[in-house]
Amino acid sequence: MKIIVDGDACPGISIITNIAKNYELEVIIYCDINHYITVNYGEVRVVDSGFQSVDMKVVNECSNGDIIISQDYGVAAICLGKKANVISPKGYIYTNENIGAMLEQRHLSQKIRRGGGKTPNAKKRTIEDDNRLQNNLLYLIKKKNIE
Repeated sequence: MKIIVDGDACPGISIITNIAKNYELEVIIYCDINHYITVNYGEVRVVDSGFQSVDMKVVNECSNGDIIISQDYGVAAICLGKKANVISPKGYIYTNENIGAMLEQRHLSQKIRRGGGKTPNAKKRTIEDDNRLQNNLLYLIKKKNIE
């Protein structure tokens, strides 16, 4: 089991790497050349800045039992299909039961924006988000270690 992070938009990297270090898990963080990420534990892999280049690397690297951290619902859906565990940077766990509704909501929001409408902006990150990420990442690691 390894932890793969879509690092372009992941503010919880220090939480992730600290937990991974404690459990001696491999961590791979992907980012494009427009981002500069350094970590004390794990590996940062830089890819070209092309459309969805980081997403494609995450999906291609993912395998059964890995933990993927991404806020992209499309990446989450593909990784779930590869039997990986997927969690958002805010700590929400994606499942086969909830990903369909999330993809549908994303589609409806895109449709509204294309029509000139507005959708709510993303909320600022809170301490509750950090706590949820930590707790649910630990939950997924412990669940995997029991299986």
